[in-house]
Amino acid sequence: MITTLYPSFRQWSEKGSVYLISDTHFEDSDCKLMCPHWISPEEHIEIIKQKAHRCDTLIHLGDVGNPEWMAQIKAHKVLIMGNHDETATKFEPYFDEIFTGPLMIAEKILLSHEPIEGIDWAFNIHGHDHNKWSKPDKYHMNLAANVVDFQVFSLADIIKSGALRHVKSLHRDTIDTATDKKS
Repeated sequence: MITTLYPSFRQWSEKGSVYLISDTHFEDSDCKLMCPHWISPEEHIEIIKQKAHRCDTLIHLGDVGNPEWMAQIKAHKVLIMGNHDETATKFEPYFDEIFTGPLMIAEKILLSHEPIEGIDWAFNIHGHDHNKWSKPDKYHMNLAANVVDFQVFSLADIIKSGALRHVKSLHRDTIDTATDKKS
């Protein structure tokens, strides 16, 4: 279990792993124009199925494309809607949980579709930016499918990699500020 998750999200990791993907754009013909090596929905589903199994949770960070492809994934599925995802009702048959905006899942982990700029209080895992040459920084991880070669990422591995080490603790800042005022 990922104990750093807020209690309301810990069930995602109680029985298995938590995986993240973004910007699958299943059946979106414009993707080949943007990225000539864009893979087919069949290929992408097979990559996802190699990692995310029945007891796992798969968090999709938006821009799903045709959601019917998600029916092949047996994991618990969570969607944070993206700018190409029209209405939540379209996705309800295919996802167990749907969020329409950014989501803080732990003290230092913010999930969103689009990158949230100007933060040092959270590590923002997002998609949306399909430019492989965007300058990454220590507060963001872009999982747009074509940027990460259509792979699926383990949340536990991201945490273990030390990705959160640069993030300031909001709780510590509050305590330090209160202590400084007393001095």
